[in-house]
Amino acid sequence: MFVLKSQSDETLQEYPCDYMFKAFGPSAPEHRFAEKVHGAVNQVLPVSQDAIKQRPSTKGAYVCVSVLTYLHNEQQRQEIYRLLQNIDGLKYLL
Repeated sequence: MFVLKSQSDETLQEYPCDYMFKAFGPSAPEHRFAEKVHGAVNQVLPVSQDAIKQRPSTKGAYVCVSVLTYLHNEQQRQEIYRLLQNIDGLKYLL
């Protein structure tokens, strides 16, 4: 088991584990934001469509795309975040 520790030796994340990525971006169909999020995660880990949830913003201009993954190590988590950060239209990433 891999354990990520902070500078104070406090455990932050234990691997392997379930991990939820959340990305916020444009909801307009031409942006294909959810597809881009799915594609970015799939470059590191295979993820089925069932692992992806979408929720529109109150006014409908944006969508929150949540992807549940099963990470084996910190490198996977960091690589997925790196790929998600490069998606056109990304507004916010959790």
